[in-house]
Amino acid sequence: MAIPSVMVLPLLIVVAAGVYYIYNEVMQFMSKSLVRNKVVVITDAVSGVGTECAHLFHKGGARLILCGTSWDKLESLYDSLTNDADPRETFAPKLVILDFSDMDSMEDVVAEVVECYGCVDVLICNSSMKMKAPVQSVSLEQDRNIMDINYFGPSTLAKGVLPTMISRRSGNIVLVNSIQGRLAVPFRSSYAASKHAAQAFFDCLRAEVEEFGIVVSTISHTFINASDPPPVEEPTPKPNAVTAFIAKQMTHGVRPSVLANEIMQTVNRKRKEVVLAHPIPWVALYLRSLLPSFLFAVLSAGVKDSVLAEQMQ
Repeated sequence: MAIPSVMVLPLLIVVAAGVYYIYNEVMQFMSKSLVRNKVVVITDAVSGVGTECAHLFHKGGARLILCGTSWDKLESLYDSLTNDADPRETFAPKLVILDFSDMDSMEDVVAEVVECYGCVDVLICNSSMKMKAPVQSVSLEQDRNIMDINYFGPSTLAKGVLPTMISRRSGNIVLVNSIQGRLAVPFRSSYAASKHAAQAFFDCLRAEVEEFGIVVSTISHTFINASDPPPVEEPTPKPNAVTAFIAKQMTHGVRPSVLANEIMQTVNRKRKEVVLAHPIPWVALYLRSLLPSFLFAVLSAGVKDSVLAEQMQ
């Protein structure tokens, strides 16, 4: 019996949704098997995203090297990973104190990381320091500190593990960066500068090490939103339409679990570049290239608007 024409489109949608669901389930299952026995370094394992990554990769059977600035937090994470884990399916993580603000310690840290297993298969650079302030209020010391944590630290660690990857002709270096490595907004001068520098370094590195079978991936995301949804507030006087819409979009963010899953997928699918952003940042990226004067005018107008200024300060 023929299917009525009005039913064709709904059926196609249902079938497509089913295929997409099955595809995602298969890919998630494969993701866990693909990282088994891989040596995975997470530079800030005690952050929200780092903790989510640690659980994902640990369940997948990876040999984790968890880094962070607090030994107590690292031990707490270690306990949460190993308490309910099957020792036949998982490996007990190794812990390393890593503080990118102390660049003098980096040589020893690199040696300790490499010595854990003798090699590194996956390096996830997710350490980050944020700063929101007018340009004139940021000191040179603050500029240097944020550059150490967001740029010099990850680049130095990547250089440190690179020889083992080159000798084995395999490896994956993942930079968890920010959309502000591509798009600068007011009151983020030092932060955006450090993210732009990191983006450029890892873009150059990608081309240089491709011949050795090493994959360099960058993930540019909007801000990480680990908080609960804000309560509904009483209506307030509306600003101009453009800045109000941008301000509303900036209240959205990427959940740590979503970003961690994207990092896992990026490693397994060997993606070179990922952008996790809502439509407005995407549009702004295109405007930056095609109509920069218009974008600059919108950002300048936004700074003068109290609502948008509050979102950025």
